[in-house]
Amino acid sequence: MDFSRFGKKFSAGTGILALMDDLGKAMEQGGDIMLGGGNPAHIPQINRIWRRRMEEILATEGEFERMVANYDTPQGRYSFLEALAELINREYGWGLSAKNIAVTNSSQSAFFFLLNMFSGTFDNDKKKKILFPLTPEYIGYADQAAEADAFLSYPSKIEFTGENSFKYHVDFSKLEITEEVGAICVSRPTNPTGNVLTDEEVQHLAGIAEEHSVPLLLDNAYGTPFPQIIFVDVKPVWNENIVLGMSLSKLGLPSVRTGIVIAREEIIEAVSSMNAIVSLASGALGQVLTLPLIKSGEILKISREIINPYYRRKSHQVLYRIRESFEGLDYAVHENEGTFFLWIWFKKLPITTRELYERLKRRGVLVVPGCYFFFGLKQPWAHRDECIRVNYSQDDNIVNRGIEIIADEVRAVLKKTPRQEKTSGIPPATGWEKAPSRT
Repeated sequence: MDFSRFGKKFSAGTGILALMDDLGKAMEQGGDIMLGGGNPAHIPQINRIWRRRMEEILATEGEFERMVANYDTPQGRYSFLEALAELINREYGWGLSAKNIAVTNSSQSAFFFLLNMFSGTFDNDKKKKILFPLTPEYIGYADQAAEADAFLSYPSKIEFTGENSFKYHVDFSKLEITEEVGAICVSRPTNPTGNVLTDEEVQHLAGIAEEHSVPLLLDNAYGTPFPQIIFVDVKPVWNENIVLGMSLSKLGLPSVRTGIVIAREEIIEAVSSMNAIVSLASGALGQVLTLPLIKSGEILKISREIINPYYRRKSHQVLYRIRESFEGLDYAVHENEGTFFLWIWFKKLPITTRELYERLKRRGVLVVPGCYFFFGLKQPWAHRDECIRVNYSQDDNIVNRGIEIIADEVRAVLKKTPRQEKTSGIPPATGWEKAPSRT
């Protein structure tokens, strides 16, 4: 069947498609050691809160029916928008109103709207791109542009923070903001690496964006005030030139598909219009489940006192396991400043991590190869083939076993495979199964 260019682009194999396919099969069928994907942990205390809320909804006359049987507006449920604005104003004094907030059917959908709103063909046939100043970046952005050649990214500056640890920074000395830039986009904390941009980096980017009259898109799906999966002290920031993305997924509600956009009113109106065209309305389940927690401020308490300590403990535990299991290997782990991912760099691996992914998959361990997080680069960067992302949110025993198998497989590769020269080209990320191996 002959599809349009749009149809061909969005039905082609992509990294995010393979990632979610692996995740869904592993979570439903079991049997694999699932260290890929972005599923949050099933935290018992948090699960009990969602059960309690569902029981309260069912026990309240008419509330369940209103939740599932009525459309909300394309912008979201007004009571939710108003409560969230009040909560954030109490915390940060940003002066938001309900008109500054929209709810979308997932943060992924929100960024599809935003990335295409500020890239592609403009009036007078001008072409604009989204600038990603920190690479690697979130795999879910990579294939979202409706038009070709819509993304531009720069390699991060690498700071070695220890014998087996490092951190990425924005390399402002290399950053060029030309007329072709329509917006700047970063995630904080960053998926896949667990990097958190410093306050100075964010302020610098915000200043650059304002100077060039383009918005700064700041993806805050793991950050503050909720779900607070962030392990360093940072200052939340918003102004009318910043578009802030949030999500309910990492609170333990990935299936309710609730994204949140905080922005100036004209952007919220545009997002709401797009939401109406694509989805008619925003889904109500996540908004209804969390509304009392937002009104009371309990959502902040559970984020700070349950979710954050839970992932902080797991982060320490898996880093200890890596140090034990990887002893003698030439590796480095990115500083884990947030999210529930570890970004591992194998500096002398003679095969690509795409090939390592295939080998691990045959042993029942699912990770994510790093190459799909390096989109939009102008020049080749061999680093893209040397890293993997590991999700440590699953049961400790499962994670520990997965780490041991990764270490064993890397040792097997080093023992059996001669050191090879790195490739100079970066093949297009058109799906994991289509990605070429290093020759």
